[in-house]
Amino acid sequence: MASLLVLRLVYLALVTPLVLYGLGTFYLLYVYLRHGHRRPEKPATPDDRLPRVAVQIPLYNEQHVARRVITAAAALDYPRDRLSIQVLDDSVDETAALVDDLLSTLCADHLHIEVVRRPKREGYKGGALANGFARTDADIIAIFDADFVPRPDFLRQAVPYFLAHPAIGAVQCRWGHLNADANWLTRSQAVMLDGHFAIEQAARSAGGLLFSFNGTCGLLRRQCIEDAGGWTYDTLTEDADLSYRAQIKGWRFVFVPDIVTPGELPPQMVGFKLQQARWATGTTQVLMKMLRRIWRARLTLRQRLMATVSLSAYPIQPLGLLMFLLMPYLLCFGVLDGLPLAPLGLLTAAVPILYGLGQYVLYPDTWRRRIVALPVLIVISTGLSLNNSLAVLRAVRGDAGPFQRTAKFNLGPKTHPTWRASMYAGVRDRLLWGELALGLYALAGMVIAAQRGPGLIPYFGLYALGFFVVAAWSVADQVAHQRAAQPG
Repeated sequence: MASLLVLRLVYLALVTPLVLYGLGTFYLLYVYLRHGHRRPEKPATPDDRLPRVAVQIPLYNEQHVARRVITAAAALDYPRDRLSIQVLDDSVDETAALVDDLLSTLCADHLHIEVVRRPKREGYKGGALANGFARTDADIIAIFDADFVPRPDFLRQAVPYFLAHPAIGAVQCRWGHLNADANWLTRSQAVMLDGHFAIEQAARSAGGLLFSFNGTCGLLRRQCIEDAGGWTYDTLTEDADLSYRAQIKGWRFVFVPDIVTPGELPPQMVGFKLQQARWATGTTQVLMKMLRRIWRARLTLRQRLMATVSLSAYPIQPLGLLMFLLMPYLLCFGVLDGLPLAPLGLLTAAVPILYGLGQYVLYPDTWRRRIVALPVLIVISTGLSLNNSLAVLRAVRGDAGPFQRTAKFNLGPKTHPTWRASMYAGVRDRLLWGELALGLYALAGMVIAAQRGPGLIPYFGLYALGFFVVAAWSVADQVAHQRAAQPG
């Protein structure tokens, strides 16, 4: 009897945060439906009122895409006397030579562009941004990661938003996709990111909630960066860290969905997993660092609650994984007998609904065709629960490890698969056997559910499919790389 009580308490301890997160997501959907149509004010701005802008391009071993992003930045339509470009190059491979060769050409075109290198890659991207920031006195800082291609009118479209109000500290624009149709992995990522920007960021911005600068395809006011304490690199998501420090100080962040910058999506499972692990670790670090400050700041209760929900997107995943691991025992001991599980299932549907709405909002004519990738995203996201949970636990232990970059291959809508031969494509997946073991565990859970709770067969089936798909995808990517890299 005592063991049954303990298991019930454990179940309640796990399910309560999951329920609260689901409620928070449904509230965000409500905010979007009520306020998401609002657009921030954009005053007309003649050239003589445009502020000085420094464009920062952080690079680290990006030989496939460095030329593309630098060329796009050099083509930005903005008064040359008010534009400077910093290539923050920490590369240790052939990228450095490619950058130097390209800059020798661009500098001859009366463009103020410089490459900034450091003797030591301290602080990774955050350290590079801080180093570049100290070398410029521009009023506005625009940031583009190596995998994005800004359009020529980006600055003309985005910079005027700062002139609407002096308290606007950041303008974040929407991410587009260069290679969304490359495979089902990139299609599912596009659905995820579209939902994040079109619904989440739009709702938070229009509804007066705190939200994070996404680290690229956006601009920051110099005074905002300085007032927030500057770039720091004690987390792997320096963008989120700075965002919450600045908004607690009273700075306003604005999201502009109509300015879109296309970027490259990871076409390999291992690359996607590295990216997700980095975001999971960094978000957890920011949650631990900023949670107390958020709840002590002069914010409304609604802002505090929703900021907590936003920063919990990754940290909550270990609870879901632990629930999955305990579920067979809960079934065997009858802990779930008499408990209504349907409401929990409804709450877990909040995130898929958000992603589906994102497709409907952005692509009203083609959303039915695009939304077929949503089930793939659900399966992959389930299979990534081990990857993301371990990343969260590393952050909790204070052992985040080094910044692991996501490989880019200069992909577009019609890219030949020769990119698989790149040395960047040869990263091995260290979680393969763990995912296979969890897939087998899920199959065992299905057998138990068939006897003690048939309604949970789909639950275990989703986990089995997710772990097996993610593991098999990693193996297939590795085999494809080995074949492509073979001479002849």
